[in-house]
Amino acid sequence: MTNERGQLPPCPYLRLVAPVTFRHHRYDDLVRTLYKVQNECPSITRVYSIGRSVEGRHLYVLEFSDHPGIHELLEPEVKYVGNMHGNEALGRELMLQLSEFLCEEFRNRNQRIVRLIQDTRIHILPSMNPDGYEVAAAQGPNKHGYLVGRNNANGVDLNRNFPDLNTYIYYNEKYGGPNHHLPLPDNWKSQVEPETRAVIRWMHSFNFVLSANLHGGAVVANYPYDKSFEHRVRGVRRTANTPTPDDKLFQKLAKVYSYAHGWMYQGWNCGDYFPDGITNGASWYSLSKGMQDFNYLHTNCFEITLELSCDKFPPQEELQREWLGNREALIQFLEQVHQGIKGMVHDENYNNLANAVISVSGINHDVTSGSLPPQKKHPSSKPCEESSQQKARSQSQSAAPGSQKERNGNEAAPERPCLKPTVPGNPSETLCSCSQIR
Repeated sequence: MTNERGQLPPCPYLRLVAPVTFRHHRYDDLVRTLYKVQNECPSITRVYSIGRSVEGRHLYVLEFSDHPGIHELLEPEVKYVGNMHGNEALGRELMLQLSEFLCEEFRNRNQRIVRLIQDTRIHILPSMNPDGYEVAAAQGPNKHGYLVGRNNANGVDLNRNFPDLNTYIYYNEKYGGPNHHLPLPDNWKSQVEPETRAVIRWMHSFNFVLSANLHGGAVVANYPYDKSFEHRVRGVRRTANTPTPDDKLFQKLAKVYSYAHGWMYQGWNCGDYFPDGITNGASWYSLSKGMQDFNYLHTNCFEITLELSCDKFPPQEELQREWLGNREALIQFLEQVHQGIKGMVHDENYNNLANAVISVSGINHDVTSGSLPPQKKHPSSKPCEESSQQKARSQSQSAAPGSQKERNGNEAAPERPCLKPTVPGNPSETLCSCSQIR
């Protein structure tokens, strides 16, 4: 039986008793909240840092898994990123509320949440821009300037700071060349901010296959590409629908969130209208060097951008309404990672193959399998410095339903970390990305 929106009803919650804290959290409060959740649910959580901001604040991540700190065979890795723009505070608070909710519902044996945590490895970065948030929050509850605190402490917009790989993919689509895992420029580290560099290294450290980036200022689910293929006119790149080869999948992911949201699906929000509450990024406005395009072009991760509130820094009394409007959507989006094909890539002798290129007929965007070296479980483990990529790359035949292939990794990046999570006793595990949802 479907509801009035044509959706199947979600698995029922047994009890919704999580004591969510509806208030804004400054940096110290944020850190305390993350460690509070870890202390309350130590068997399924881990707090780790992926680096520091310009002003030295840690970029803390809270991980949820039935074996935190360990990658389990065929268990997908998902991430949420909040507060990339420091003045867009709702995503930051929703991530803290989601963390408290997952912990409490797991403790109360909500079977839907138990299954999600047992079958998924979830990484939550509440704030990518803690320095900018402190600037925005310092204005006081009634004086939030529209752009104050948006950028990092160096005055840089972090969602315009990733290496521009769109230029290369558009050239390659026209003249031929790689269609996935595009390499980074040799000098990329000197071109990006500390927060951006930390997130790129984070992407190299885990086989993320699904992600959402939480923003504010509109209410819409935005999917790649963000950068328009159209040529510039008088220095401005014209808006134009610029779909990826996986456009059907991205639209499906965006609609899952929009229709599970309390009001996003209606389309009319904040003075704008988006049919079904979704939009192609470049058709809305063209954005260069954004994070969601970078995820798609450099890794196996499919990321969308969620614009969640008209008010970039909503008043504290609005947080409960926003949480109730987003709660089901946040859970349903995580559950999408279990759609599609997963498996292992083997050679004729059943040895696991790293860096195998996997193609799907009719979709001009391949993915690459990954090799995960062993890692011991440790509650405070952090991504380490990167080493050079293995030069050898094996190839495999096209993936098909039922084949021994999984699209669940992102190891073809030009640099690879020396520390990765894996299954103890299985150092040669190979994974790739389950990205094609039909």
